[in-house]
Amino acid sequence: MQDLNDMLYFAEVAERGGFAAAGRALGIPKSRLSRRVAELEARLGVRLLQRTTRTLSLTEVGEAYLRHCLSMRESAQAAEDTVAQVHSEPRGTVRVTCPVTLAQEVLGELMPAFLARHPLVRLEMQVTNRVVNVVEEGVDVALRVRLTLDESGSMVVKRLDEGRQLLVASPAQLARQGTPATLDDLARMDTMAMSATDGRTSLCLIGPGGREETVHFTPRYVADDLLTLRFAALAGTGLCWLPDYMCQAELEAGRLVQLLPEWSQPRGIVHAVFASRRGLSPAVRSFLDYLGEAVPRHAKLCSSATST
Repeated sequence: MQDLNDMLYFAEVAERGGFAAAGRALGIPKSRLSRRVAELEARLGVRLLQRTTRTLSLTEVGEAYLRHCLSMRESAQAAEDTVAQVHSEPRGTVRVTCPVTLAQEVLGELMPAFLARHPLVRLEMQVTNRVVNVVEEGVDVALRVRLTLDESGSMVVKRLDEGRQLLVASPAQLARQGTPATLDDLARMDTMAMSATDGRTSLCLIGPGGREETVHFTPRYVADDLLTLRFAALAGTGLCWLPDYMCQAELEAGRLVQLLPEWSQPRGIVHAVFASRRGLSPAVRSFLDYLGEAVPRHAKLCSSATST
């Protein structure tokens, strides 16, 4: 079968008026290019080029053949452009893992807009608090919230935002037990926590001027699920620490009240991890770009709501 590259070589030589110029454009030695065009002529059984020591011109059949070569080259370029356009439009499946509360309170709200923006993309999200091995489990992107990024190992990290923990309680509880003015006042309040050891919980807090303080308390209600604790806080069961993105609407509506705003827990870093930047599909790349745009915007809305 004819080598279509020879048609491309011939077209470049004819258009550029010589083997040397065509060789520079193609990155091919002049001698090799001359040999390939000579082999093409031999295979066709006609002379396409008139060669002299100073000039190079097309024969009559060479001019006719050139038109077909140019048409072939344009068709090949159009085909390549079509494939490039297909690959540039995000399509295919993106496999994601996400912690439960982040999925329920942030990603659940943001994903419909992403899917509407990219109609050829499928999204498979595993909602779990388990640490997922991205490579071994075939996951494209794992979303995490950590105090540091040291646990990411060799994974590529895309930092998305920082999450604040807010101490909140319902107006009903405050009416019953009063509003704490200092950390010491928390000892007389009903409290809740996600975990306890021998019935006790300790928290490291950061206060004015970066001052650190460790508080110890005995939670009345322990549940390792933040959504469960939010329901209990709304019911007046006890005060607890909640991520800002989980309580913005309740604070804005007055169903919860932020307490001791000058004290906070260390901020959690919301980030995405993935195996490598190289070879990312357009679908995965567009997903990461969207997170980088949408998550901080969502956080700003939370911040404006909790500061009013």
